[in-house]
Amino acid sequence: MATKIPSAQRRLFKNLFFCKVCKQKIRVDNSKILAGKVSCRRCKSKSFRAVRKK
Repeated sequence: MATKIPSAQRRLFKNLFFCKVCKQKIRVDNSKILAGKVSCRRCKSKSFRAVRKK
């Protein structure tokens, strides 16, 4: 089995969230998402989910 490269894992998963309404990707800090300070650029929604790791 192949080993996971830390820099690639960080690039693909760290601070990356998807809008639950329009599926737009946004890279922002976890604490801002939890505080509700971030809104989607496209649809202005405030509901986000984290990236699903395979």
